[in-house]
Amino acid sequence: MSEYDAIVYDLDGTLVDLVVDWDAVATDVRAVYDDANLDPPGEGLWAMLEGAAEVGLHAEVEAAIAAHEHEGARSSERLAHADELLERSLPAGVCSLNCERACRIALEEHALSAAVEAVVGRDTVGTWKPDPEPLLATARRLEVEPGRALFVGDSERDLRTAERAGMDFEYVGERPSGV
Repeated sequence: MSEYDAIVYDLDGTLVDLVVDWDAVATDVRAVYDDANLDPPGEGLWAMLEGAAEVGLHAEVEAAIAAHEHEGARSSERLAHADELLERSLPAGVCSLNCERACRIALEEHALSAAVEAVVGRDTVGTWKPDPEPLLATARRLEVEPGRALFVGDSERDLRTAERAGMDFEYVGERPSGV
């Protein structure tokens, strides 16, 4: 790790496992559209979130998703990389597709807050992963150049985000085939 000045972790699937029923989240978000008498822009949760601003439902859709994430963070399970976070002496941050408050709840639940100097969630900046801006914002908050930081995550989306931000990447567990 001596080649890095900081380390950034994804949250869900990397430091903790949030206990979230994503099908229930999608149902609740679909209900937001139904209550507004609007057709969602797609069936997938992220498509509904992406299209929400265009129809004036961003705050309502974000709130529906965040409520599930907050509860899932409170009942999350700590993963092995959380121990690694506590053992490393490098400045650390979290960059997540989950909302920032859910990240902070999970970090508090697992006594990790003191080891994390920067938290950037889906709602912290104007875009979310795989756009590089959330990861770049995390690096800025850690006062480190992206090329001097390592991003640790569990998905192809995390890998794409790191590549776009000019940051090295490390998979937790096995690297997916074809990547």
